[in-house]
Parts: sequence; C-alpha cells; structure tokens
Amino acid sequence: MNLILFRPDEVTGPLLRTDPRAQHILSVLRRSVGETFDAGLINGPRGKGTIAAVGADELQISYTWPDPPPTPDPITLLVGLPRPQTARKILQDATTLGVAAIHFVATQRGEASYATSTLWTSGEWQRHLHTGAGQAFCTRIPEVTHHLSLEEKLASLPPAAARVALDNYEAPTALSQSPFADTAPIVVAFGAERGWSPAERDLLRAHQFTFAHLGPRVLRLETAVVAAIALLKARRGTM
Repeated sequence: MNLILFRPDEVTGPLLRTDPRAQHILSVLRRSVGETFDAGLINGPRGKGTIAAVGADELQISYTWPDPPPTPDPITLLVGLPRPQTARKILQDATTLGVAAIHFVATQRGEASYATSTLWTSGEWQRHLHTGAGQAFCTRIPEVTHHLSLEEKLASLPPAAARVALDNYEAPTALSQSPFADTAPIVVAFGAERGWSPAERDLLRAHQFTFAHLGPRVLRLETAVVAAIALLKARRGTM
C-alpha cells in the first residue's frame, strides 16, 4: 500500500489492530508512536496519519488533509462481464491507471453465472478498487456497476461523451487514430471474453458507437483494458 485509504467515518475513532491496515502500518511500514504514514479519504483529500498511541487492541491516529482530491480523467469503461479472476485484474488496474467509471454488463456471449460470483455478492470488488487506488497514491475511486445488461447501460450513458467499441473483426480504425477530441469525455466498450455478438454490434452502432481496434494481435480482455486506457491517457497528455 503506497497510500492507506479510509472512509470518513473511520478516522473519528481508533483503528483496530486486527484491521489489515493497522497490521500494514506496524509490520510493513514499521511505524511507531509519533511517526507518520501516507493516508487518504476515499474520494477525498490526501494527507498524513500520525500514530498517537499503540495499544494492545487498537491504534490511536491523528490525521491532517492538506491535499484536495484529484479530478479523474473522464474515461468510462463498459465491459462485458468476465470471469471473476479477470474482473479482479480490471478493477485494480483500471483504478490504478485512473478512470471515472467501470460498468460491467451482461452480454450475449458472457456467462450468466459470473454475475453471482462472491466477487460481487460479498462486496470483495470494493477491496480491489482500494488496492488499485492505494498503489497509485490516489484517493479517487471510480464509479462501478455490475448488475445491468448492455442494453440497459447503453440507455443511461452520458449523451455528450464520445463512444468507441473495441472489436477484432469489424473495426476499420486503430484506437490511436480514432477521430474524437482528445480532451472530450469518452466511453470505451469492451466485449466479454468471447467478444461481441452481431446483434450487440448493431445495438452499439444504434447508440452512436464507432468501432476501433488495438492492432492485429488478439489480447486478453484485461490486457486490452490496460492498453486502451494507456492510449487514451497518452492522447490526453495525462500519461
């Protein structure tokens, strides 16, 4: 953890020593009374935590928050719901790189059972967001949804954003050369691990998506997500 994140309600009282963050502060960072560590409020400011006391069961910590939260790049990901192990990588890596939102959607070629994975039902997915943000030394957590179909989510997308769907088969243009304003908000759609169906391609076109590719190589979904974010941020001058 490069940055240890807290909810606002967690910084008004002690941190239990059984909390993984307390264990990290004491055992990995090796901080003791009077020493500081980097801390942040989720979607809020960043600052320092100072250990005031270490008890048998809890840590007493004081905080200062001098740095305001960063503004995320207006990049929204629309991702066909993948296997849980793939979703974990996307949640963490996309958060580390910095996007505004990640929407996982049910698609025709995806497995319906993925939606009932413990990743989603237990709330585990939030932990991967916090890990990704902490790695990036950033407090900003993207908005995440995982319960809608592709058609339902398309109906609720922001109307002013540019829209690009990645596809290995029917895309005429590379993402790096797609004709959209580099500073505009953008929604990038990724099919599930088996790709888009013909009906989904038609649906995406009906919602003003253009198609683009990432070159001739076939990439794993999690690799395609990282590559696309890097290209978009490079075009925006933020990477």
